[in-house]
Amino acid sequence: MSKEKNPRRVADNEAMAVSRMLRTSPQKLNLVAAMIRNKPVDKALSDLTFSKKRVAEDVKKTLQSAIANAENNHGLDIDELVVAEAWVGKNMVLKRGRPRARGRFGRILKPFAQVTIKVRQVSEETA
Repeated sequence: MSKEKNPRRVADNEAMAVSRMLRTSPQKLNLVAAMIRNKPVDKALSDLTFSKKRVAEDVKKTLQSAIANAENNHGLDIDELVVAEAWVGKNMVLKRGRPRARGRFGRILKPFAQVTIKVRQVSEETA
């Protein structure tokens, strides 16, 4: 009588986490995401900890969530995890404005973004 279980969206040796509604532009967020792609998770965490970018703290939380998902939900070994993919998407845009000269209206766009981080367990001999 119960519904069938949803198929996994990732492989058996992968786990992922998504952060939505991050108050930054996708372009700025992609700079931080590119910084951690294809790195071991401990190196990626240290890079995010000492990054000067403001959004690096939010990306670090997402990476820690992906690591926790890998360990608790999928039983993967933390020491063998690598950031397989980190991609950024657009979210909503708040449209604000400011009065300008001669009765005109200057648009101010306040974009939001989202980041998805996928970690993969790779064995030491294949790395």
